[in-house]
Amino acid sequence: MIDFDYLATLDFSVPWKYRWQLLSGLWVSFCLMLVSSAAGLAIGIVFAMVSRTRHAVIRWMIAGYVEFFRNTPLLVQLIWLHFVLPLLTGINTTPLVSGTLALTLNVTAYFSEIARAGINSVGRGQWEGAQALGLQAFPTWVRVILPQALRVMVPPLAGMVINIFKATAILSILAIDDLMRVATRISNSAFKPVEMITAAAVLYLILGSLLALGADRVERKYGPRRQSA
Repeated sequence: MIDFDYLATLDFSVPWKYRWQLLSGLWVSFCLMLVSSAAGLAIGIVFAMVSRTRHAVIRWMIAGYVEFFRNTPLLVQLIWLHFVLPLLTGINTTPLVSGTLALTLNVTAYFSEIARAGINSVGRGQWEGAQALGLQAFPTWVRVILPQALRVMVPPLAGMVINIFKATAILSILAIDDLMRVATRISNSAFKPVEMITAAAVLYLILGSLLALGADRVERKYGPRRQSA
C-alpha cells in the first residue's frame, strides 16, 4: 500500500536547491557518452573493415573480442579493468579513465557488429564497380562503401547511442561524478533519497528523450528510407 503520510513529507525543493550540481553530473554523463560513442564507432568501423581480411587469425581475434565484450556484463568489465588489471600490470588509472575505457571497449564490440552489417549490405556490384574504375582500397572504402553502409547503420547507431547514455549510470560505482553519483551523494547528505533519485530519473528522461528526438531526425534525413525514396 502507498504510504501517503510519507508522501506528504517529500520536499522536491531539495533537488532544485542542488540543481547546478545535478546539471554538472548530467554534463559529465553526456561527455562520457559522447567520448565513448565517438571512439567506439571509429574503432568499430575499423574492426569491421579489418574483419574482411583473408587472414583467419585476425578475423578470429576480432570475433573473440566482440563476443567477449558483448556476452559479459559491463559492470564486470568495469570492475575487472579498474581493480584487477592494475594488479596484473602494475598500471593504475583514475576512475574517470577506467570508466571511459571500459565503456568504450564495450560499445566498440556493438558498433563493430553494426558496421559489419552495414558493410555487408552494400551490393557486390559496388565493389566491382570501384575495382573497374581502378580505385585503390582506401578510396573504395571512403568514397564508395562506407557512405552507403552508414545509411544502413544510422538506425541501430542512434539506438545504441541512447543505450550508452543510460549505461553511464553504472560508472557511478567508481565514484565518477556523473549524474547518478551526484544524486546519490546528495541524497545521502541531505537524507532525501526519493527526491534526489527521482530528480536524476527525470533528467535522464529529458536528455534521453532529446537524444531520441535527434536520432529520429537524423534517421529521417540520412537513413535508408530516404535513400530508397
